[in-house]
Amino acid sequence: MFGKKKSILPGFGISLGYTIFYLSIIVIIPIAGLFIKTSTLSFGEFWDVITTPRVIASYKLSFGASFLAALVDSIFGLLIAWVLVRYDFYGKKIIDALIDLPFALPTAVAGITLATIYSKNGWFGRFLEPAGIFVAYKPAGVFVALVFIGLPFIVRSVQPVIEELDQEVEEAAASLGANRLQTFTKIILPSILPALISGFILAFARGLGEYGSVVFISGNMPMISEITPLLILTKLEQYDYPGATALAVSTLLISFVLFFFVNIIQWWTANRHKA
Repeated sequence: MFGKKKSILPGFGISLGYTIFYLSIIVIIPIAGLFIKTSTLSFGEFWDVITTPRVIASYKLSFGASFLAALVDSIFGLLIAWVLVRYDFYGKKIIDALIDLPFALPTAVAGITLATIYSKNGWFGRFLEPAGIFVAYKPAGVFVALVFIGLPFIVRSVQPVIEELDQEVEEAAASLGANRLQTFTKIILPSILPALISGFILAFARGLGEYGSVVFISGNMPMISEITPLLILTKLEQYDYPGATALAVSTLLISFVLFFFVNIIQWWTANRHKA
């Protein structure tokens, strides 16, 4: 009667064993392989590989475009999630299904489609280029591609949280004299901010590693529109495996530091809201 309650899932020992085994095969061993292969380079050789002007330019484009795309997706993704949750309208289910299209669409197909649309004779390009706005085969093309593939992460992260928000609290704030901006910043935003930051991290991480949709619209011009994943692939094609892993490790370390600070911010905001 007072015995230990049995878990529906396997016990802690078996579950932990499967967890470690699965993570080792999928995550730990491949990452360890990167560091082991990179260790064949001396520190001076490693530093020379990751600090060439061409590599630095690719870092700026990859990290900068990924950050800006995730930021834009955070704003519009929040708006889209809000509309899908709070309003009923004709075609809502179709729009909701279209949000997941970047997940299902092959990235190469997405890149070719975006390049066609934003090219000089494309649907959008024919109007943008005469106005001096160049997207296809330019750094702006990288930004557009990353916005496209990152939007679902924001919407799907925030949408369940908005569904759980109590509208009576918002109505109470309005009855006490709060305007719409005050209601959003004081009531709604603190509740959805942790989920919004999580979606931002996912979109940013996806943007850093994205290749297929970007390579077709960026133009791949060295020092201008060349992303870091393309440089890694180039070194692999040249059989420069230590150089390729060196770039991968440097990108991984920079990403880890950025995600570490973002997670601290997320933890701080979540605890501050609970307090």
